[in-house]
Amino acid sequence: MKEGVLLLHALARLPSSMEPLAENLRAAGFETLNLAYPSRHKTVFDNAHEIADALAAFAARVERVHLVGHSMGGLVARACIALARPANLGRVVTMGTPHGGSELAELLARYPFFRAFYGPAFEELTISASPALNARLGPVNFPLGAIAGRRALNLVAQRFILPRPNDGTVSVAAAQVPGMADHHVVDCDHFFLPRHGPAMALCRAFVTHGRFADPKRALLSPRPLC
Repeated sequence: MKEGVLLLHALARLPSSMEPLAENLRAAGFETLNLAYPSRHKTVFDNAHEIADALAAFAARVERVHLVGHSMGGLVARACIALARPANLGRVVTMGTPHGGSELAELLARYPFFRAFYGPAFEELTISASPALNARLGPVNFPLGAIAGRRALNLVAQRFILPRPNDGTVSVAAAQVPGMADHHVVDCDHFFLPRHGPAMALCRAFVTHGRFADPKRALLSPRPLC
């Protein structure tokens, strides 16, 4: 029986954004479930409820189930564990996840257009909402590896809105969470983390060994994509 990895995309993204990482993990022998969920239409915990049955069914057919989430997908992964932790839970990797909230979300949430477009979960990603959300998510009492980016295409956000270093959406500090087993920073923009060669290598290393390897030695893509 193979080990499995459930992949959860970011807010307002699609499973296609996670497919390069899914292919990378399949090449390493993992079974993958690259799941779509209504990220713009439900809160973090409502999204976790939405995928609970799919996660349970997937966990039942693999030896161990690992979870990998990009951005808000990492919070949804933690919510899934808080709601119904699989008995065979393995490891969790979060990529650019705003565990401590995002200053950019804090700013944009002031405007009705962004609140309407991104939906009810968007305000949960703000700095001010982060303590309440983390209280519901509970402690990280499972192996979690956090990957953060420190390069941004959005130079305005990088230089004037977010604490440095950051990936243009989430600061390196906010991408960390108490209780995490390991943490690593890569030279990548937030948007491209799930297809960035070194980040993919780090993700694969953590779900395999429970720690991050040197991405220069474990690089699984010939060139970084950002």
